[in-house]
Amino acid sequence: MTLEGVTPEHDRLASVVRQHASQLAAALMRVTGDFATAEDLVQDAVLAALRHWPKEGIPDRPDAWLFTVARRRALDGFRRADNYRAKLAQLQWPVQPDEDERLRLIFTCCHPALSRPAQIALTLRVVCGLTTEQIARAFLVRETTIAQRITRAKRKIADAGIPYRVPADDELAPRLTEVLTVIYLLFNEGYLATVGPPQSRDLAEDADWLAGLLYQLMPTEPEVAGLLALIRLHRARAAARFSGNGEIVLLQDQDRSLWDRQGIADAVRLLTRAARRQRPGPYQLQAAIVACHAEAERWEDTDWEQIVLLYDMLLHLAPSPVARLHRAIAVRYATGALAAMAELDDLAGLLGEYHLYHASRAELLRELGRPEQARAADQRALELTANPAEQAVLHQRLTWA
Repeated sequence: MTLEGVTPEHDRLASVVRQHASQLAAALMRVTGDFATAEDLVQDAVLAALRHWPKEGIPDRPDAWLFTVARRRALDGFRRADNYRAKLAQLQWPVQPDEDERLRLIFTCCHPALSRPAQIALTLRVVCGLTTEQIARAFLVRETTIAQRITRAKRKIADAGIPYRVPADDELAPRLTEVLTVIYLLFNEGYLATVGPPQSRDLAEDADWLAGLLYQLMPTEPEVAGLLALIRLHRARAAARFSGNGEIVLLQDQDRSLWDRQGIADAVRLLTRAARRQRPGPYQLQAAIVACHAEAERWEDTDWEQIVLLYDMLLHLAPSPVARLHRAIAVRYATGALAAMAELDDLAGLLGEYHLYHASRAELLRELGRPEQARAADQRALELTANPAEQAVLHQRLTWA
């Protein structure tokens, strides 16, 4: 049984868990002093709710119910430790929010000593309260694989003595980058999954929620606001990204009346407030690029010159071949296909195994009147992607005369 389901109990439980799991884990961590124990107690409570609530109904105070079960399990586990029992007996719900403790959880889950897959799995498990089965289903891997990642991560935290704390000021920037990367990768996986059905909505929502939580805890960090704005700008356009049968709708063909204009405006305001701090970063610049697309009433109104300029700034701060590819696509519309093709040719050795490189090259070749080369590029892109929605677009192109 999982949190997802057709029943209102499952939907409400998912919301309750995501809202309260990290707070409950932080409270238990304070008492037990052990990350793994606190995490296990929260998961025990979640699984107990999964067993009881569909049959008995959701209690009036579901967060308090989860807390009571977790504390009871802790008392049973520490029945021989008088000190723990005394502390747990005094612990009451609701616990007064402690922002530092929730930050400690996030930074512990995203510690650079852990592998990236372990960081993501542990964050989903501890901060969002997802079960091992949910995480496995979201990433289309075996449940035992996710369980092993979580177990190894908890063992690493214990064996390496990873501190349960917010990094010191001189450590904060690189550690915050780790946290933001985890949330960004999580959103990317949810927004357009690497395999399986497109638009895994739960992961995208979890990433949105995590970014929002981090923004509440760190409101003066402009890159946190930038990532939150980036996620919400993308999600504001999500309703138009896929057709009724799950096929990708390209940006120029999307029905912009389906876009959430209020959501776009709110995200742009968030981004504007971040920009006033005059500490630009990659997430703010990516969000600004998406905002240029989102604020255009029509495809023809897109400010491609501004987008190219923003990519130049992004490449100065965070150079990458993929960013250069996206800049070349913008150059196509700002300057022309020949200039864009020259930039793509320079990337051949760096992105030869990247499907979007070949798909983008195919579009340029087709525009330049070289259909056979375009067809070969589309075929290569098809060989390199496992995403069904992207495969459908490429198959369609290959059927063109």
